[in-house]
Order: sequence, then structure tokens, then C-alpha cells
Amino acid sequence: MIHAAIFDMDGLLVDSEPHWRAVEREIFGSVGLMLTDDECKKTTGMPILDVVRYWHARAPWTQEAAGGRSDEELADEMTEAVHKRIASMAEPMPGAIDALTFFARQGLPTAIASASPMSLIEVVVDRLQLRPYLTLWHSATLEARNKPAPDVYLGAARKLSVDPASCVAFEDSGAGLRSAHSAGMRTIAVPAAFEAKEPKFQIADVILSSLTEFSQDTLALLQQSEMHS
Repeated sequence: MIHAAIFDMDGLLVDSEPHWRAVEREIFGSVGLMLTDDECKKTTGMPILDVVRYWHARAPWTQEAAGGRSDEELADEMTEAVHKRIASMAEPMPGAIDALTFFARQGLPTAIASASPMSLIEVVVDRLQLRPYLTLWHSATLEARNKPAPDVYLGAARKLSVDPASCVAFEDSGAGLRSAHSAGMRTIAVPAAFEAKEPKFQIADVILSSLTEFSQDTLALLQQSEMHS
């Protein structure tokens, strides 16, 4: 039985990934690293500091090029810029509000478990007017480890007072899916089209091309998966 639903946020509930990529290209460009949109997609789902470290390791820039800014300061600059874009421009992903409404009507607790900081989660919650649908929201930055470690999902389940095994988790990224799967939750992957065929999503109990495909039948598929596991 499913006793709670826990959702990733970026790229799943909110169409934030284009905003992240635009900001990444701008900030990385300021240190001399010119990334394409496709290159930015390689780090989808990573915590933003990990993104900075990923590119710094592969295409090192000098402290002079960075204007003396550390990796942490570049990450903070990106987060602040994304805050502003999302607060004024972000829209929900197709099917997101309907999926949240489904669980609210069932009387099941619903949460966000995001790699993003709490400040950004609250910007999204307010921008999309999600408060009526959510029991709580939780950030991996408040845990010892970010995704792909299971900490944020285990923390969300703990705050909801539910067994992780009785939760269904929705994720759009490989790192997030590993996080929820490692927490022992039933998982529904909703990958972006550009990476939908990648094997990293095969650990999901159910794979959807969009949240618009989610329905009561999806939960029935989860129960069938559990019976055969």
C-alpha cells in the first residue's frame, strides 16, 4: 500500500531546467567556459556545487578568470540568479498539478524532496501556488549527503512519519532516481526526452514520458511490480 507520495522538484514539478541551463551558460561563460545547452544537460539532477566542480575538473579555469570567486561562490551566484528567474518566469511541468491533486484528494501526505536549497524550494512552491497540495518540503542541503545518496528521501519520509517502503517517489533524473531507490521507495521515473532511453532509468518500477500519463492505473502497475519483486 502507498501511504505517501514524494516528488522531486526541478524538471519534474517545475520547468526549471531551461532556467538552470541559461544561468549556467552565463556564469560559466564569465570564467571563460562556453558551454552548449547539450553540455549543460549532462549535469541534470546534480546539486549545483557538484555541477561547478564537475566542469572545473574537466575544463579548469584560473582564479584570475573567475575574478577570485571560489567554486562555492560561483554556485551561490548561480543559485541566486536562478531564484530570480524562477520567481518571475517558471511554469509547472505538464501534469504536475494534476498529480499533486490526485494524492491530495486521496488524503495521502505529499512532499517535495529536492537537491535544491530550501530557499529555492519555497520560491517554486510560492510561484506555482503548491502549498494547498503539500504536507511539507525538504532539502537535501539539510542532510549529510545530497542526491544520489538516499538521505533526502529518508528525511522526508521521517518527517512524514511514514515507512520509506510505503512511499512512492517521482523523479526525472538518474541521480534522483538512485536516491529514491536506495531509500527503499517505489519509484516512478519521468525522464526528459533527451535521456529517456538511458539504462539508468531501468531501476524504476514505472517509467512515464510525462506526468500527464500518471493515473490510478499507474499505482496499480506499482502494486503489480511489488508482487513480482
